[in-house]
Amino acid sequence: MGDGTGGSYRLDEIDRRIVYALMADARNTSAPAIAEEVSVSGATIRNRIAQLEEHGIIEGYHATVDFEHADGSLMNLFLCHAAFGDVEGVARKIGTIPGVINVRELMGGRMNLHVLAVGTDTSDLRRIGRELENLEVEIEDEFLLQNEHDFPYTPYGPADGRRLEPLADYISLTGGADIVEVTVYEDAPIAGRTLEEAAADGTLADETLVVAIERDDAVITPHGDTEIRPHDVVTVFSPDGTDEPALEGFQVPSGEPSPRAE
Repeated sequence: MGDGTGGSYRLDEIDRRIVYALMADARNTSAPAIAEEVSVSGATIRNRIAQLEEHGIIEGYHATVDFEHADGSLMNLFLCHAAFGDVEGVARKIGTIPGVINVRELMGGRMNLHVLAVGTDTSDLRRIGRELENLEVEIEDEFLLQNEHDFPYTPYGPADGRRLEPLADYISLTGGADIVEVTVYEDAPIAGRTLEEAAADGTLADETLVVAIERDDAVITPHGDTEIRPHDVVTVFSPDGTDEPALEGFQVPSGEPSPRAE
């Protein structure tokens, strides 16, 4: 799977939640709905999805079809064996057989090809079996498919249900220092202020350093006159450890309602 380009892209918590939501129900999940769950803007979610697609992490969106309900067709799973060195080439050839809708290559074991096919009746499935054998594929076993269930990858989902706080990733360093990525709330004290202004009036805690800002699909190197905007993903370095006071400027003031993303 993939073309190997995804290795250069590091998934953060927002990316993982996007993948989880799309795996759960891509058809009925909108960018604003995901944005509300993770407290960022809809534009940020759309840009993140585009990056995940560009890096080959999200490879496509597919319709799940119940062929039996559609026209009474049968789905059959063929468990096959092909010579180890020929698996990839044979898999591509199998894809040209009318009725084959999915081919899965396995790294080891005798049954190293799983072929899912749709036939109008048992005679049609036998025709597909013969075409597989013509490609020098050995059919080890086969089964009529009754049901298929897909589930999102749990480690990418919320840990304890809905999360309302801004998402943040922590990295603890030796000596007690921390690096944290935090999403700026729309009504956060630092939103709309430059870093110089925030440091002067104490909105940005002493010794806390903003080292990078992700805005939509761009990464900004911060300077004193750089303005922090709502929904920025800000990387913060705190030499004494990142605690609640260090992040207060990026969050909603105590007692105010949590923001709703676009």
